[in-house]
Amino acid sequence: MIAPGDRILIGLSGGKDSLLLTLALAEFRRRSPVRFSLRACTVDITAGQMDTAALEAFCAGLHIPHTTYRHPITEIIEIRNERSPCSLCANIRRGILNARARDEGCNLLALGHNLDDAVETVLMNLFHTGRFRAFQPKFHQSRSGITVIRPLVLAEEQRIAREVRRLGLPVLPYVCPFSLETERSRTKKVLEQLSADNPRIKYNIVRALRTLDQRDRWSSKDEEPGNEPDDSF
Repeated sequence: MIAPGDRILIGLSGGKDSLLLTLALAEFRRRSPVRFSLRACTVDITAGQMDTAALEAFCAGLHIPHTTYRHPITEIIEIRNERSPCSLCANIRRGILNARARDEGCNLLALGHNLDDAVETVLMNLFHTGRFRAFQPKFHQSRSGITVIRPLVLAEEQRIAREVRRLGLPVLPYVCPFSLETERSRTKKVLEQLSADNPRIKYNIVRALRTLDQRDRWSSKDEEPGNEPDDSF
């Protein structure tokens, strides 16, 4: 995922995932024989109401240059009366981070998505678009020329939360006014209910992403009778 000479920009939101990602990459940089550089960028979606002093101090302690880019994303969403605020916000933030990565000479953008994020994305796509897919752990964006990496994608959210509490990392309070009830939060509740009966369900879904057999796919044509597998559920 990381090669010698890579220049990595970390998308540091101030949430638990991005904080642990930043700390993990700093520790990996210290211990690894692979030489790479780190920078961090925080996108203030309120264009000035977000206090990033704790993040600046956190990055300074890790010897990671940090910048804050302020953009009125919440105001844009309100003006547009956006039905999918999370999707629009994510797209705008990604565009800003890609631009910052290019401006700062970085070739990789590190994001803090975890295992739960990936599985929730699978379920949301399955329920609402009829597609079994999620974001990739590593993905090159041809338009921006920046490669996105997600080093925490196999780490469960609960485990990350426990580690962040143990380490006392400076998690910032949510500043998004649209984060109370979203499609993702509803999907998270469904996943929690399913996981209560089957704790392995998240790992099984991720395994299916890796091992989907073409023979298991339905043909676009009408299926001929008599071809169902013996182990149909």
